[in-house]
Amino acid sequence: MISDPETIRWAVGQLCGLIALALCVLGFASKRDDRLFVLLLVANVAFSLQFAMFRSWVAAAIAALIVIRIHLVRRYKGQARVMAVLLVATCLVAVPTWTGPRDIWALAAGLVGTYGMFMFTGVGMRWLLAVAAFCWVVSNLLVGSFGGTLAEALILLTNLVTIVRLHRDRVSL
Repeated sequence: MISDPETIRWAVGQLCGLIALALCVLGFASKRDDRLFVLLLVANVAFSLQFAMFRSWVAAAIAALIVIRIHLVRRYKGQARVMAVLLVATCLVAVPTWTGPRDIWALAAGLVGTYGMFMFTGVGMRWLLAVAAFCWVVSNLLVGSFGGTLAEALILLTNLVTIVRLHRDRVSL
C-alpha cells in the first residue's frame, strides 16, 4: 500500500496529466468545434490540477486562466482590450507563484497562446499555438509529467500538421 504523501501526490499528478492527454485526444478527434472547446476546457482543469500536484504553481495558475481564455476568445476574438486583460492577469498570477527559472516556460506559453488565440486566425494562430505548445512541452518535462508532455507534444504536432495542410490547400487553389 502506498502511504508516502509525496508518492501519492506524484501519482495523482501523473493521473491528471494522463486524463488531460485523453481529453485532448478526444477533443482533437471530434469534428464538432463546440465539443473540442468543452473538452479543452476540462483538459485545462486537469492540467491545472496536475501542475498543482507537482507544485508548479505558475503553470497551475496559468492553466486555470486558460479555461477562462478559451471561453472569452470564443466570444471576443480580435478584441485587444479583452486580450490585454488576460495578458495582465497571466503576468499577475505568475508574480506571487513564481518559484524559479522553470516558470518562464509556462509564462511564455500563457502569453504567446493568449496573443495567438485572440489576434490571429488560420496559419498565424497555429504557429503561435505551436510555440505555446512547445513551451508547455518543456514545462511538463521539467515537472516530470508523462501525460502532460505527451498531450502537449500531440498538440504541437497537430498544429504543425494543420499548418502544412493549410499551406498545401493555399497552394492548390
